[in-house]
Amino acid sequence: MTQSAQAAQAAYRAKLLTFTGDPAQSSGAAVYDEDGVVIVEDGHVVAAGAWSALKSRVNATARIHEMRDKLIVPGFIDTHIHYPQTDMIASPAPGLLPWLDTYTFPTERGFENAAVAQDTARFFVDELLACGTTTALVYCTVHKQSADALFTASEAKNLRMVAGKVLMDRHCPEFLRDTPQTGYDDSAELIARWHDRGRQMYALTPRFAPTSTEAQLEACGALAKAHGDVFIQSHVAENPDEVKWVAELFPGHRSYLDVYDHYGLLRRRAVYGHCIWLDDEDRRRMAQTGATAAHCPTSNLFLGSGLFDFDKAGAAAMPVALATDVGGGTSFSMLQTMNEAHKVARMGGHHLTATRMFWLATAGAAQALDLADKVGTLAPHSEADFVVLDPQATPLLARRTARAESLEELLFAFALLGDDRAVFETYAYGERVHQRDGVRL
Repeated sequence: MTQSAQAAQAAYRAKLLTFTGDPAQSSGAAVYDEDGVVIVEDGHVVAAGAWSALKSRVNATARIHEMRDKLIVPGFIDTHIHYPQTDMIASPAPGLLPWLDTYTFPTERGFENAAVAQDTARFFVDELLACGTTTALVYCTVHKQSADALFTASEAKNLRMVAGKVLMDRHCPEFLRDTPQTGYDDSAELIARWHDRGRQMYALTPRFAPTSTEAQLEACGALAKAHGDVFIQSHVAENPDEVKWVAELFPGHRSYLDVYDHYGLLRRRAVYGHCIWLDDEDRRRMAQTGATAAHCPTSNLFLGSGLFDFDKAGAAAMPVALATDVGGGTSFSMLQTMNEAHKVARMGGHHLTATRMFWLATAGAAQALDLADKVGTLAPHSEADFVVLDPQATPLLARRTARAESLEELLFAFALLGDDRAVFETYAYGERVHQRDGVRL
């Protein structure tokens, strides 16, 4: 759907949740309207708030969608996910490194075939939308055509998407290796073709430090310097074995994170998956540079990597967002991700509220990614990406939400009991791109 094909004004009347800030820092940061409305025109939000205050702004010719038993929230933002791993989700392995060797690398080899990449990308995008995710930071494979396939599938639905070709020139099978020069050239070509083309955005994507030589990281840093507005994504400090390996491969660096810092890869729009085994200086440096930690709870539990420390992240003011990390992660659903994030936090002695989890998956993620003026919000002039959640999606969810006596209880029920079934509809740039019950649009 092109922007020029947008329909006339439409209004969506439902319960409404938006944010003005971090709920952990302000008790009034979550704004909830029991009878609210989102007014959309030309792919953007005209206004959102209480129906009583905004009904006069609804055009006489506007189509009004009555969904007063539903809850509208901004579209979810997944800050770390591997689309080539879609078909190997839920693969058994005793840990991260054997999991990569046994399942990940053989699966990714298939993406040398453009048809495989295209088919997987289309399914992947549809699965995101079925779970209410309208923006994601996506890892492709080392193959340039894998990025083309993902961006093409995203562009077809007019999504705000960030993705990049993986850079990997050592410690992986020969069939998945590029070189510092080919990785540089392919990335530069993809940036020129896709970055800021419509709603598509590019991310420089060294898989993780062990699979890139110093020469490749240096080349990646050069690209990052030349393109100050592109994203950077990688992994850091996911498990102790990996941290030890990096120390052996990069002697002389203070920490795993310091390797990336040395090559100029810490800044705003830099997103690092996991960030479990960081120290206080690492967290301080993340905060200082504006780099974001993508917390991947289902993956960390599945692979036994460790527990993310919310208290230490908060003390350092380190930007944090939520992520599924499919296929190490076990669900595309950000609601299921919230479920596990709450439990991980509790295991560390931290109470993570549902209200804050919804913020971390929407406005908080957009703020951390330097996209707060575009997505993660229902503020005027923002892009109209939003999700309609159904509190009666399952019999159990219906029984629990019927007894909810506060916004926190309602959101907690969605987070702990919800999944893709709770997503009634998903909208991107003002157009419905998913409808529940198997309807693929």
